[in-house]
Amino acid sequence: MIANTVLESLGRWIADTMPAAPPKSPLGQALTYGVNQWQALKRFLEDGRLELDNNGCERALRTIAVGRKNWLFAGSDQGAERAAVIYTVFATCRLHGIDPWAYVRDVFEKLAGGWRQSRIAELLPPNWARSHAPAAAGPTDVVAISA
Repeated sequence: MIANTVLESLGRWIADTMPAAPPKSPLGQALTYGVNQWQALKRFLEDGRLELDNNGCERALRTIAVGRKNWLFAGSDQGAERAAVIYTVFATCRLHGIDPWAYVRDVFEKLAGGWRQSRIAELLPPNWARSHAPAAAGPTDVVAISA
């Protein structure tokens, strides 16, 4: 396979070049990075389903990083915990393609109407989405999670 031949050649070149490259030089740092990421590179080349980068994860975490200053002064520890729960619920809705407002409205109505504790798992976003396909298909970018 061509990819294996190229990868093997690259591995040999790194092994041959590394002893001569000063560790603090740009080349030495690049070679060290290559060695440290070697297993991940091999896994990526073996499995075409794997993403080359983690940009999706980074974008998902960006909301938290951007909002961190806004959440610094939540008023109290309890207020911060409540905000974290709300952000988590809304983010989970967005991950499952659910309109967060439709979800929250429906769940609050059910809870206020005496929803049984034994059926609470049915109200979790992934389970709720299966039973509310039209409402779940609403816009997912309407709610900005960051404050």
